Amino acid sequence: MVAAADGAAAAASEADEHVGPPWKLALKDAVRLSLKRTYDMFVGNVEIKRPEDTKAAELMLQIKINDEYAHLKDAPDQASHETVAGGGSYAALTAPSPTLAITGGEAGEASAGPGRPGEPQALGPSQPSAGTPGNLLPGMQTQGMSEAIVAMGGNATRNSQVLAVRNRPDIPKPVWHPPWKLMRVHSGHEGWVRSVKVDPTNEWFASCGNDRLIKIWDLASGTLKLSLTGHIMTVRDVAISDRHPYLFSASEDCEVKCWDLEQNMVVRNYHGHLSGVYNVTLHPTLNILATGGRDGTVRVWDMRTKHSIHVLSGHTAAISAVVAQASEPQFISGAMDRTVRLWDLVAGKSAVTLTNHKKSVRALALHPSEYTFVSCASDNNKVWKMPKGAFERNIAGSGSIVNTCVVRPGEKGSSILITAQDNGQLNFWDWRSGHKFQTYETIPQPGSLSSENGVFNMCLDMSGSRLLTAECDKTIKVYKEDPNATEESHPLQWKAPKASMSGKF
Repeated sequence: MVAAADGAAAAASEADEHVGPPWKLALKDAVRLSLKRTYDMFVGNVEIKRPEDTKAAELMLQIKINDEYAHLKDAPDQASHETVAGGGSYAALTAPSPTLAITGGEAGEASAGPGRPGEPQALGPSQPSAGTPGNLLPGMQTQGMSEAIVAMGGNATRNSQVLAVRNRPDIPKPVWHPPWKLMRVHSGHEGWVRSVKVDPTNEWFASCGNDRLIKIWDLASGTLKLSLTGHIMTVRDVAISDRHPYLFSASEDCEVKCWDLEQNMVVRNYHGHLSGVYNVTLHPTLNILATGGRDGTVRVWDMRTKHSIHVLSGHTAAISAVVAQASEPQFISGAMDRTVRLWDLVAGKSAVTLTNHKKSVRALALHPSEYTFVSCASDNNKVWKMPKGAFERNIAGSGSIVNTCVVRPGEKGSSILITAQDNGQLNFWDWRSGHKFQTYETIPQPGSLSSENGVFNMCLDMSGSRLLTAECDKTIKVYKEDPNATEESHPLQWKAPKASMSGKF
């Protein structure tokens, strides 16, 4: 500033040399003359400091403090008092303190205290306001903090963001699960294996595929016991009854067949679908079955009379998955139109339509013990509560097409979700926390292309210890948990997600 004053004085001495009216001066000389007048006016204030406004400075400090400690205004009380180095303490941050609530942009109104809901609580002049560490910053007044909050636009809306963080859902720590490994490979099909199902007695399993055959395998030894022929196109799905000696098959030839396993022959045909049938499922207690296919309808059949009970229409694309349960809703379907529909079997129409998915829904699975189900797509795996289909949570997707999924029950919340994808990956998720603890890359059998590693279908045996997959390399693979794995050899790699001010993770 002293250098600037010296420069102004020099300019003033040069301006004095010019004589004549100001309008006859050159622009350069006029600027110098103006600079001289400015210098003469303020030369006495060069060394004088601007007086500080203590009220404005305190208000500015309170605004900054409120920005830093806004999330502590509605924080739960804590009983612990920690002492820091140097003799200081965090008592003001951990001790219970009255909460200042600003509603409608008005200052000076105190919210209900923790002891008496609905009754205003007075704040004394010596008490620190909410969000102000009292013994760290002495002298802060409640009224000043109120003015600071109003000055920065604080109101009930701002406090709601803090409450969202306070009330955010707890993220449970995942349970440790042993990793899965390949146990056995069954070869015998001459085309893609489309579906695999295990017999309720846990003695054999059935598979079907593009070779138009249905094969029966011994589960313990893996030997082929029987091959059933009758379909003229790809067999897309099979279902095994737990109350009758029947096996049902769905094919792209628009046929649904019922096979008598005691005679090894077809005993019933169910006609009605206008295009290929992609899936078939049996009701657990009633003598009915449901099928879905490319024509976008779910057809409910009487198992004995072969008559169609309902034609459930509403989907606008091919139906990829249908599951059934004993209680309402009894049938749930997922389709390529990115929707999931819960069907009212009595009324014969859709009760709820879930449109949360952004990609085609190709896989559905019911939880064996909870009243929930999961729908899987390439965007996310979503868990829903029944019977209304209320959204519960997301289990993060893997970004690839999910063809099938199963839920294995477990004790004390140790259930796992297993998804199989078009790129040959098997993903294993902890059901409660949504943590993916393993990704297994399937290996095509020798002689197959490297791209023929997709998994089309899978199921668990009745004990839940073995996982059977129907794969694109014309094989059925059996997986099981590694018995030698421990928490030390395969530690749990998990970190709790961070919460944002909006309460989302």
